[in-house]
Amino acid sequence: MAPREFLTDRLMLGLVALIALVLGMPSLKPLFATLYPALDRPLYEAESFVRLTLDHMALVGLSSLAAILLGGGAGIAVTRPWGREFRGLLETIATMGQTFPPVAVLALAVPVMGFGPEPALIALTLYALLPVVENTVAGLDGVSPAVLDSARGLGMGPAEVLFKVELPLAAPVILAGVRTAVIINVGTAAIASTVGAKTLGLPIIVGLNGSNQAYVIQGALIVAALAVVIDAGFDRLAGWLTRWSRR
Repeated sequence: MAPREFLTDRLMLGLVALIALVLGMPSLKPLFATLYPALDRPLYEAESFVRLTLDHMALVGLSSLAAILLGGGAGIAVTRPWGREFRGLLETIATMGQTFPPVAVLALAVPVMGFGPEPALIALTLYALLPVVENTVAGLDGVSPAVLDSARGLGMGPAEVLFKVELPLAAPVILAGVRTAVIINVGTAAIASTVGAKTLGLPIIVGLNGSNQAYVIQGALIVAALAVVIDAGFDRLAGWLTRWSRR
């Protein structure tokens, strides 16, 4: 990659920034000490930023995968003739999951499941369902009936039509919903630290509780860099899908 291309590549720049922040945060201790001279501990050192970033990504990945499987499967089901009557119910449930505050889900889940990543996984999955469901339904509904008739005319069965025609054509729209769900979860996962899950929200919450702005900035910078990298990655994938669908 040429230097000019590198400097205009959002994904590569985001990756460099993310890696530099995660690995180089301890080197910034003198900077934070200068910016906040009243703080005895200007750098969050209770947990490694590498470990927190990996745990954060794992929680986001698992919750997003669960939302994709549940939301995508449900979206496919309600676009089939045998499932259309449940479409309104599904959209209502997905909307409730998005509007119900994740903190409230955590508060309800902790007494049953205890502290840790499990209640956070449930909350994030519910929060990510709506964009996946909406875009899956919209993408499948957007496939031209003429194309479907042509596929059936070629002798394709329902499963073949779905996997060889509908899903490939609807993929860009579905991917947009997945992209929204994942980005939402990157930011929302920070609150999982309120119930004992180790995420990049830990220095933010400790900083807020202890009036330590340096901790808040350190956690927020890495969360923001991670969101930029993931969003740029989805942008690259969407471009690839668009080029592939035109072939």
